[in-house]
Amino acid sequence: MQPANNFIVLNIREYLENEDKRLGEDTLVQLLSEFSCPLNPDVERFLKQQAIEFAKKHQAVTYIVLSLEDAELLGYFSITIKPLVVKAEPFSNTVKRKLARFSEIDKNEQTYNLAAYLIAQLGKNFSNRAKGRITGQELLEAAIRQTQILQYQAGGMVAFVEADNKEKLLSFYENYGFKRFDTRQTTSHEEEPHELIQLLRLL
Repeated sequence: MQPANNFIVLNIREYLENEDKRLGEDTLVQLLSEFSCPLNPDVERFLKQQAIEFAKKHQAVTYIVLSLEDAELLGYFSITIKPLVVKAEPFSNTVKRKLARFSEIDKNEQTYNLAAYLIAQLGKNFSNRAKGRITGQELLEAAIRQTQILQYQAGGMVAFVEADNKEKLLSFYENYGFKRFDTRQTTSHEEEPHELIQLLRLL
């Protein structure tokens, strides 16, 4: 558990692996069912339909953000570790030197190959009881803090996100030290393929 401001960040495995009958998977499913994100149906769908299975299969871990006042679900984020190929071109020499410390360098392609922490999902709860009780900034800061905890325990140096190509959204991440470095096409079966902008920051 990680206290922060007026909320607490909790790994959903604390529910899944807890022998207390007041917790457990049924309680978690009920809690997640209270999440609503009409602005991004994919964020809502992941939490309600995939987060638990991803945690069980060690594909990604979801962290829920609960109010310290009444345990209301305010938002969530998910983190996983992914291989990453980073083009050297967008970065300063200082950043390049830091990337080189923990990467395999492809001199021909001018790329760094490394493992990085992907903040794969990030979403606020817009249900009536939770709406307006946490900001996007607070949620992202909580996600960054969690990657820093993981870094302290397991190493690594890079966190990254993938965002829709919307300037307001990209500026939001850039204000927290993320820098654009590449793009990726989505391959979801549930929607038309579209381009995502990849941004990273050093931890």
